[in-house]
Amino acid sequence: QAQLVESGGGSVLPGMSLALSCDGSAYQYFGMYALGWFRQVPGKEREAVAAIASGGRTTYADFVKDRVTIARDDAQKRVYLIMRNLTQEDTGIYYCARSRQMLGPLGLSPSEFDVWGQGTQVTVAS
Repeated sequence: QAQLVESGGGSVLPGMSLALSCDGSAYQYFGMYALGWFRQVPGKEREAVAAIASGGRTTYADFVKDRVTIARDDAQKRVYLIMRNLTQEDTGIYYCARSRQMLGPLGLSPSEFDVWGQGTQVTVAS
């Protein structure tokens, strides 16, 4: 049973925005972990989109800089991914993930994350 639950995916037109949400309420110490968003686009390996540390510091993949914002609400135990100006190349399954280490370093490598949601589909098409 997934303990990170993504929502907010869907089908949108190119140029539109979409906000994804990830529910981590199953975790008592949610606020002490870094959280990340990754995506699996057709024909490619899973890749990082953005991550946010327990203190709120953020890092983004180069290909999404200025189009994406990651944010967290530790009181609600949620992490968000706001995507703007979407293109067809953004089509894929988006996953949220929790870091292996509590209060650990912030990174974008999938190996630094050990708890994953089941993903939410994002389709960008005209």
